[in-house]
Amino acid sequence: MNELEFVEQLKTLAIHPAARGLVDDAAVLPFGRHKLVITHDMMVEGVHYLPDADPADVAWKLVAVNLSDLAAKGAKPLGILMGYGGFGDDAWDTKFIEGLKQAIARFGVPLLGGDTVGMGEGCKRAFGLTAFGEAKGHIIPARSGAAPGHAIYVTGKIGDAWAGLQIASGKVQARDLECTAALLKAHNRPDPKLEEGRALSSLVSTMMDISDGLLIDAERIAKASNVCLEIDLAKVPLSPEYISVFGDDEEARKKAATGGDDYQLLLTASPETVLPIAVTRVGQCKSGSGIALINHSEPTVTPANLGYVHA
Repeated sequence: MNELEFVEQLKTLAIHPAARGLVDDAAVLPFGRHKLVITHDMMVEGVHYLPDADPADVAWKLVAVNLSDLAAKGAKPLGILMGYGGFGDDAWDTKFIEGLKQAIARFGVPLLGGDTVGMGEGCKRAFGLTAFGEAKGHIIPARSGAAPGHAIYVTGKIGDAWAGLQIASGKVQARDLECTAALLKAHNRPDPKLEEGRALSSLVSTMMDISDGLLIDAERIAKASNVCLEIDLAKVPLSPEYISVFGDDEEARKKAATGGDDYQLLLTASPETVLPIAVTRVGQCKSGSGIALINHSEPTVTPANLGYVHA
């Protein structure tokens, strides 16, 4: 079975209310007068990072992608547990630890424990990380609160991480060194939007991080909320670095919207709501289901591949 079929079977087991039916970014567990937000993500060599990636970047990204799920709930990180499957290369392991040290210092989140295991000769490295956070208050955004008429917003720029992957994998060469460095950094060292998430969490109707691609993550909100999310490609914010490499035409924008690994926030809110941080409006929610794609307010073909899906 594929990932979606497997998760559907897991939903029959995840019946505790904290699991939110396995349709959300994280579990939300009442803990005294507070609510604990818990998330877990994995990274596998050759699947989530290139085999020749800098081990320090791998460690950073392992922490960052999990904290990004906490950001989507407006949660303050409290600690992490790590599962490390590797060994056999002292230099690689040492660099990984240095990157882990940099990440936990940058994001102010302590390493609390975990487990380590040798993978055996010839096996790929694999890592898992569980992150715990404290919700800001009683309002914890889910994917299921969008309604017709709500506006759709994103933080930051979309597509830079995907562009960085194309450069790192040798598929594309950028002539400008500063441009190359910026796009590679977006791919290798994502910055979870923790402060932005806390500022927005009590004001939005839905919020999630963009991990697999803007369009496929928008589709997930649409499914959970039973609405249609209409996205205008022309309004998707692109960086000057992205445009310098891939251009600004419709095809380039579709690549940015399906590329993934952005770890920006995708949110919906009433258009009358005044949001406290800079965001870009990229569409609106309508009656219906799924997503609808337009470009400069005119209908356009929706790509068959909306983003990254595990086999």
